[in-house]
Amino acid sequence: MSNHSSNDHSPNDERSARGGSSRRWILGAALLLFFSYLTWQVVNPYRNQPYEQVPHGDHVHYVPKDWNGDVPISRFPTQPPEEGERITPNGEVVSDGPDAASSR
Repeated sequence: MSNHSSNDHSPNDERSARGGSSRRWILGAALLLFFSYLTWQVVNPYRNQPYEQVPHGDHVHYVPKDWNGDVPISRFPTQPPEEGERITPNGEVVSDGPDAASSR
């Protein structure tokens, strides 16, 4: 008969149990980071753009982040500005060239 009871564990069993636990923590941390990044993307989709899309009926208007709240949404364009253009806080699309800097 053996002197070991059924509750005795070898050192190898303890190491493999700790290794599995640390793998679960690493996987959990990776999943948490991934879902945090995904949530950030969903919550703040226009963070790199100077404008945001505002739904208005069956279409959207492109509104600058510093828009004048007194101006109705319908005054803003329904197309994003072309390269070299920007949308003013009052809804006008103007050139963003060197001569536009003096009109700001």
